[in-house]
Amino acid sequence: MRRGSEYILKVRPVSAFSATLLVVALAAVTQEVLVLFGSTLCFATFFPAILVASLLGGAAAGAFATAVTIPIVWWAFMPPYFEFNPLTAADYDQIRNFLLCSSLLICFSQLYREALVLSRK
Repeated sequence: MRRGSEYILKVRPVSAFSATLLVVALAAVTQEVLVLFGSTLCFATFFPAILVASLLGGAAAGAFATAVTIPIVWWAFMPPYFEFNPLTAADYDQIRNFLLCSSLLICFSQLYREALVLSRK
């Protein structure tokens, strides 16, 4: 099992941030498909994207994915769509919950990466 997880630690920073942008874009496309089917969850597909980004690139890539996700969701998935209008109290609550859950995902993935480094020794 140790052999299969070593690729996580060998990703270069430029590749990690490129992969982060790709994963966030894929999550946005998936979210758009879910919205077409009637889903009202704004941040649903971005949680796995942040997890993948932070596993591949570490905490910095996860924080970058989180920072990129908030304006995308605000612009594309919160009504009125494709406009930056003032946020409501419910929107602020969604963003706050997203930031809390994202920070936990980033912290746990960083702990996992550190455990991989320790298990290699």
